[in-house]
Amino acid sequence: MATGAMAAPATGRAAIRLLLADDHRMIREGLRRSLGELGFSVVGEARNGADALDLAAALRPDVVLMDVTMPELDGVEATRQLKVRQPEVKVVVLTMHADHDILTQAIRAGANGYLVKDCSTDEIAQAIDAVALGETALSPGLAASMLAEVRRQGANPTPERLITTREEEVLQLIADGCSTPEVAEQLFISQKTVKNHLASIYQKLDARDRTQAVLQAVRMGIVHLN
Repeated sequence: MATGAMAAPATGRAAIRLLLADDHRMIREGLRRSLGELGFSVVGEARNGADALDLAAALRPDVVLMDVTMPELDGVEATRQLKVRQPEVKVVVLTMHADHDILTQAIRAGANGYLVKDCSTDEIAQAIDAVALGETALSPGLAASMLAEVRRQGANPTPERLITTREEEVLQLIADGCSTPEVAEQLFISQKTVKNHLASIYQKLDARDRTQAVLQAVRMGIVHLN
């Protein structure tokens, strides 16, 4: 580029700045190559949770793809600290284990997406797209783990009604994987109304976001995962 030339603003996936955090160099290099080919801008790589925090502060990524099992600082704790320091940064947790406890810890830490490492590159890309737009992403393996745990513990078949019938409808559609526009379309209401319902749901269920709300509602037997 000639001196003084101005770069065109990034658009689409190129505008999503990614930070990769994984202690395996081969995995980082594979993700960098694959996600770069799909149009994302990979701005940095971290080999542990502590490095991820430092690089996130320096590079200001939009999304961090965060492994769980890492030295010095694991991915769940790194996510928790990152959300305190930079709450605007989205985190997609990537784990080898479709484990309910890890899922729960990650949700409580503030992660926005949850994937297992047997997913495809396209599924990772779709999850990044979703969280960048303010949605959440949950891999089928983790969803199955959560559902199995709920069934094992035994969900209450007649939970005390904490939310309205309309809020239950909204939350069930979210649990089915619908985005805000899709919920609005299916229920014939505006997106603003959907967001108002979600805000009310979060308050009633003491949830930070839609994934926490779905997890809590499944445990209470209010909604069901298909």
